[in-house]
Amino acid sequence: MAFDGIVTQAITHELKNDLIGGKIDKIHQPDKNTILLGIYSNSIHYALNICIDAHNCRINLTTNSKENPLVAPNFCMLLRKHLISGKISTIEMYGLERLVKINIETINEFNEIEIKSLIIELMGKHSNIILINDKNIIIDSLRHIWATDTIYRDILPSRTYSFPTSEKLDYTKISDIYSIFQDNLNLSVEEFSKLFANTFNGFSLSFIKSALEKCNITTINKENLLKLQKYINNILTFPNNLYFTEVYKNNKLSDFTLSLGNNVTVEKFYLNKFIDNFYFSRETEETFNNCKNNALKLTTDSQKKLLNRLNSINTKLKDCEERDKYRLYGELITSNLYKLTNTHTDYIELENYYDNNNLIKIPLNKKYSPNINAKHYFKKYNKLKNALQIVSVQKAETENELNYIDSIIFEIELASSTKEIQEILDEISENLIKNKVSQKKKNTKNSKKKKQEKQYSPLHFNIDNFDVYVGKNNKENDWLTFTFANKNDIWLHTKDIQGSHVIIKTLGLNISDDTLVKCAKLAVEHSKAKLSSNVPVDYCKVQYVKKPNSAKPGMVIFTNNKTISVTSCQ
Repeated sequence: MAFDGIVTQAITHELKNDLIGGKIDKIHQPDKNTILLGIYSNSIHYALNICIDAHNCRINLTTNSKENPLVAPNFCMLLRKHLISGKISTIEMYGLERLVKINIETINEFNEIEIKSLIIELMGKHSNIILINDKNIIIDSLRHIWATDTIYRDILPSRTYSFPTSEKLDYTKISDIYSIFQDNLNLSVEEFSKLFANTFNGFSLSFIKSALEKCNITTINKENLLKLQKYINNILTFPNNLYFTEVYKNNKLSDFTLSLGNNVTVEKFYLNKFIDNFYFSRETEETFNNCKNNALKLTTDSQKKLLNRLNSINTKLKDCEERDKYRLYGELITSNLYKLTNTHTDYIELENYYDNNNLIKIPLNKKYSPNINAKHYFKKYNKLKNALQIVSVQKAETENELNYIDSIIFEIELASSTKEIQEILDEISENLIKNKVSQKKKNTKNSKKKKQEKQYSPLHFNIDNFDVYVGKNNKENDWLTFTFANKNDIWLHTKDIQGSHVIIKTLGLNISDDTLVKCAKLAVEHSKAKLSSNVPVDYCKVQYVKKPNSAKPGMVIFTNNKTISVTSCQ
């Protein structure tokens, strides 16, 4: 269900118990949509998370930390100026509007108590955090909003703050919902759910559907409407008896539902903790998916450009295959100049002494003499000959780039966290995207520092009492093979297939064939061929694995290797 008025009311009830009388001692803004208030209350340090992201707007106490920017944004600095050391006097909510007002006692420059209020409007894409003074004048807001034909109020500094208005009814002021819906008793449950959510403030469609289901209401009549009203009133009257459960779809956290228990059968449920964990998990997954998709777009775009470049190179190489033909034309014309009498013709037929003197038809440009035509053919030959050398080098370089970008795409698909994706993006920025020389020089010192501080955490397995390690990206593969492993350890990699480096720490012991097969299967599981059968895997001692000069991360050459074919356990 959504973070609607029901959830907001239950959260606010808990916040009142925990935060009223507390002192604000820290204020941070980790991102453009989030404000964190550090509050010391009842000898406990709390962190109040206020998020106005359109899809995840909420207010709740949190134990999950976020990285803060080195320089605090302007709104964060303003909140610090006005609210640090302030004491929370009251926390208010108006009906079931998704609006929370935190009143804070502050001390002004004249050592007088001054009330300032932080208003949190949780309204999807219109969500906002607004600071006002005791005269209801806006000091500032996280989002500045100008009144338009569709937005009736300004949210700007120095303007008078007005609460958002709604055409919907306030449920808390209605004594009998039957009087509201008595003309709609013929509606289906689905239609009634939509009507109810559109009639009253603060009710999400998912909550109403859940409430009807829990009340076993399948038809709309007076008796069932009174039953529904009693259920909702109990939820609003006894927030301590609420508890929520997570809903999973395709083994992924997708939603949560509300239930009403009682003091006897239900242990204390802390909604703030539930909401914190739910949204933190969802945001973590969303951030990871966005980061992964952006990284895949970056790399696949580069892959497409490289493929187009390779196609262009192959076309040029095909043209270069004609070079010997032009040399032959030039030689035959030159050697037969004394025979040529008609100097202005479209073609000539000459004996090809490279082909048993069979006649060969040679096109000519009749504007020029045969001698000049021969020179043109030699010039064309030399041009294609030189082009062949250049284009052959370009093809090798482009194929290496493609091989590297394929390994990057494989890493991204294999990644399981935003941190791993970020490490891959760092690698891309260093090795794929070419910066200006001046920028490279500027960043050399910082790059070295990062490299020194870098800590790797390869996957670790225990196979037949041997420690086996698997790299998660190219840089980690290099570190695993050339820094972490000893020269007598065993290195494994799928043959000519993108995959991770696998290291068996031998400790000087011999590795049985059975153990090698198990480790080879591990190499296949962490490769592009994980769903294939009879995949060849190369292995050798680490001392025979070398890294060529200027080779990209993860690229190695090796000798003294053997190959076994295995099928992944997947």
